[in-house]
Parts: sequence; C-alpha cells; structure tokens
Amino acid sequence: MAEYLASIFGTEKDKVNCSFYFKIGACRHGDRCSRLHNKPTFSQTIVLLNLYRNPQNTAQTADGSHCHVSDVEVQEHYDNFFEEVFTELQEKYGEIEEMNVCDNLGDHLVGNVYVKFRREEDAERAVAELNNRWFNGQAVHAELSPVTDFRESCCRQYEMGECTRGGFCNFMHLRPISRNLRRQLYGRRPRRRSPPRSHMGHHPRERHRRHFPDHRHGRF
Repeated sequence: MAEYLASIFGTEKDKVNCSFYFKIGACRHGDRCSRLHNKPTFSQTIVLLNLYRNPQNTAQTADGSHCHVSDVEVQEHYDNFFEEVFTELQEKYGEIEEMNVCDNLGDHLVGNVYVKFRREEDAERAVAELNNRWFNGQAVHAELSPVTDFRESCCRQYEMGECTRGGFCNFMHLRPISRNLRRQLYGRRPRRRSPPRSHMGHHPRERHRRHFPDHRHGRF
C-alpha cells in the first residue's frame, strides 16, 4: 500500500495532494483547493510571485485606454528585466541553473519568476532576504517551490504553437529570452561573490536597473 501511494503522489490519481501544485508550484484554486498543497521546506527552486509585468497587458494612456506596445519593445523590456533579476540574484545568492518567467494571464501564474539555484542553501537564503525587498514599486513575495523539472510544468502545446487555452492555460507558458542574452547569461562562468559594489558603473543597461531595495528604501 505504501509503495502504491508513493507511486501516485502528485499525479492525477492522488486524491489527497494537488497534482497541479506539485508540478507547477501554483494552483488556480489557491487556498480553496480541495487537495493539499505541500509546500516544501527545502528546494533548489524559488518563485517570485507576479513579479514580471508584460507591458502589452498593462500599458495605458492618460485617459485609461490601452496603449499599443510593439513586439520588439516588449522583447527589449523583457530582456532588460530578465538580465537584471538573473544577474542580481546570482551575484547575491549563488549560481543559478535555470530561470523561467511565466507569460500566462491567470492570477496564480501571471508574471511568476521561477529561479532554480545550484544549491538549496542559496535558495533558502534568497527567500528569507527577498521577502523584505521591493522591486519596481511592488513588494517582492518569494517562497520555495516544489518545481525542479520544468519539462513537466510547461504546456507542450504552447511550445508547438498549438495551445487553445491561451494565456489562461493552467500549465506554464514560459516566455523566451533572446539568443544573445541566453548566451551571455548561461554561457559565462558564475562570478565569485563579492561585497556590494556601487551601482554607478558603466554597464550598458545600467539605466534600466531597478535593484531590490530593502523596505525602508523601496521605490513606490
């Protein structure tokens, strides 16, 4: 019996534990879900809830009407966001194996940033410190996530351009970064941790940076 329960844990056959939370680290039913959400006490992966804001979904003019943002502008905005978050988290907490951002529209997935560190200790420290920070005018909500294999979390139909549920699909629609940025971030050796530097350097994207200030200096 114990072997059978272990074999179905986190699957659709499991009537006790929520399979969506186990695979995706989020569930559209939230606290109202009839099945258990077993939040991990240790994990390599953290999730920063609703951190990314797609300008195509939020851009408005002064009168409140929707403002058109081109695909090129959105990709540039997204690459800047991704590089900023990835670089700062890796410099402060440790080597990142993988980072993914959801482009879904459902409240439980929209803008979620999943960061998989090489070491569980780095993930634990990141969660503890980031929950006292602000980013781009919003409080950061970080927690450990059960997701370690993103192949099981992603919508395969979306990857093939065939998902009929659109942004409200319950599986992850991961927004890709540009090839150049991928080579830049994942192709370089992780830097050793060093004391915080002044941010007055000449990084080409410096004007876009919105570092995670602590609560006292949060940018609203």
